[in-house]
Amino acid sequence: MNDRYRIIGPLYDFLAMIFSFGQIDRCKTAMHDHIKPGDKVLFAGVGQGIDAVAAAERGAEVTVVDLSESMLRIFNKRIQGRYFTHQIRQVHQDILTFDEYDQFDMVYANFFLNVFSKEMMLEIMEHLTKLTKKGGNVVIGDFALPSGNVVAKMFQNIYWYIADIIFFVMARNALHPVYDYQAHMQQLGLTISDLKYLRFLFDERYCSIMGKKG
Repeated sequence: MNDRYRIIGPLYDFLAMIFSFGQIDRCKTAMHDHIKPGDKVLFAGVGQGIDAVAAAERGAEVTVVDLSESMLRIFNKRIQGRYFTHQIRQVHQDILTFDEYDQFDMVYANFFLNVFSKEMMLEIMEHLTKLTKKGGNVVIGDFALPSGNVVAKMFQNIYWYIADIIFFVMARNALHPVYDYQAHMQQLGLTISDLKYLRFLFDERYCSIMGKKG
């Protein structure tokens, strides 16, 4: 299996911290106040897993799924020697082949869907919704849709494409504009129940969106 994050994976958290001054990590945990002890929580494309660890610390039953062996190896180092109420379950698998439908109280896709082309992103969003139980929540943390006047949108788009091009070169991620996740979630029948923005410089550059499955 070709691991696209073998090179950039070890640098991911450092690059995210420098690029966003910590706002990416804050975005990943912005909806954690909705997690209750014993909740079954899934993280798709967990990466280095700061959000998964924080959920486990709140007493959730956490499952992480990632296709990258190198990212899971880094995640293992993060949790080594840590104790949680429920042991974190790790699955080395393509998320589209993970078929535990209607099982999870919360399903997270933090800075994961932007890896893919629009067609693949929509397919994965639909799949994540199927994994969520009725009354549960899908959470997407990612770059916010550019807003404001023409100049503001230009700078926000430049900021996004810097990251997009770096990961296109280093990990062969898809090149695309910022996705309108909120609209796509609503098209899947999810009701937006919480929305939090995080500012960087002069704009709201990141957002965490929570959609409830009816």
